[in-house]
Amino acid sequence: MTTHAFSRLARFTRCASPLALAVLLAAGCGDHSTPPVNNQNVPTGSAFVIGTDAPVAGVVSFSTQIQSIDAIDSSGSTVSLLSGTPTVDFARYNGLQTLLDMNDVPADTYTQITVTFGSATIGYLQTGSGTEPTIQTEPAIFDSSSYTATLATPLVVATTGPVGIHLDFRLDKSIEVDSSGQITGHVNPVLDIRAVGPSDSGAYIDEFTAGIVSVDTAGQSFVIQGPHGRNLTVNVNGQTEWDNGDTISDLTTTSIVQISGTIDHADSTIDADEVAILTTDGFYAAGQVTYVQPPSGVATTFDLYTRATLPASGDSVSLGQITQVALTGSEKYFIYWMHNRFTQFLFNSSGLLPGQHVSVGGALSGAASQPISVKRVVLRNWGFNGTIAANTSSTTAGSFQMNVTGFAGQLITGPVTVYTASGTGWRDGYSSDSDITVGDKVRVVGILIKDPVSGTPVILGRYVDDMNQ
Repeated sequence: MTTHAFSRLARFTRCASPLALAVLLAAGCGDHSTPPVNNQNVPTGSAFVIGTDAPVAGVVSFSTQIQSIDAIDSSGSTVSLLSGTPTVDFARYNGLQTLLDMNDVPADTYTQITVTFGSATIGYLQTGSGTEPTIQTEPAIFDSSSYTATLATPLVVATTGPVGIHLDFRLDKSIEVDSSGQITGHVNPVLDIRAVGPSDSGAYIDEFTAGIVSVDTAGQSFVIQGPHGRNLTVNVNGQTEWDNGDTISDLTTTSIVQISGTIDHADSTIDADEVAILTTDGFYAAGQVTYVQPPSGVATTFDLYTRATLPASGDSVSLGQITQVALTGSEKYFIYWMHNRFTQFLFNSSGLLPGQHVSVGGALSGAASQPISVKRVVLRNWGFNGTIAANTSSTTAGSFQMNVTGFAGQLITGPVTVYTASGTGWRDGYSSDSDITVGDKVRVVGILIKDPVSGTPVILGRYVDDMNQ
């Protein structure tokens, strides 16, 4: 695909405004309890929690129980920002945002945040030449089970509208390695925590996946239940974009959707920019493609490293494990954020690649150790870490090359061309193509596709993050 061809394609796609490197954490499984109770008879305001991660090379998962996230005011009084003790995979999102929790807490000015962790595991992707990759999981040991940050700008909770915290878990700085670069299993948590408001880029919800509880077609809203059991109202309007030409009338209580949008200033509901129906049959799973069979031509099966699933894991699909997906030829293929008829040429059963981030939906079928069958396969954005390749001769023509590192680098060989367009967001120090240089550490959030001309993997960049800090 030439740069000019990508520019033409970009005009048919929806390009979001630049967003901060963030992930509102809402990973696959966890407990849920009632929100904190205000026993002080004082005004409360709505507070939400946002986070992100920067995975270390070779790690496919870092799953840990969060025992608490507490806000502390200048007098030392503490309130909880978290319901229950969810288990979160901090490597599930890479450069994207999703919602972890939202609660009413006493109106106050909070100057510090303390995060306390429970047990944790680290998952590795092991590959061999010509063989299907496997997953190895080992326990992690926290050198310190809590982390306290003093906020540069205090978190001011008021009755006038929701505010929150952006929590960046730097796995690349937290997971310890020895002199040879091998992971030791020890973790010394390093987090970047800051206060954000609903209009801040760090509070945008890039993706949130949940089941439908009820639909109000006339009122243009629907209620979803997230992974932690909390019901949230989602509002849509004439500007909301629906993937695959669907509408609110296509939603049922067996639908599972992915949404993008912002938290409403007035009532703490979610105003959706984008809605995709992942399945109408009550089951979905999402994660990375690790193996495609056959490797070229029309695929008949692929292996999916499962990072998320609704409902909870069963015999045929388990979080943190590899599930084989059987393809019959009747599946429908979509690309999230891309609404045009060209999608079917860019992503189909011949366009599956190891390293792609996809979700699959359908009626849950297949016994333990047997392939599952699905009805929908949706290609989604993902963050690819790497370094700018030496053969990048120009960074002003809308493309550059990068060597992908981390676990995705074990699935993608050789330099990969990244295409950018006017809607690409440049973050964390970058403002345009001209800011990057050979050898820079970067993260490109985008979709990995097979170039329809050359057949080689390319990335259509949605965001480019400076990871040199």
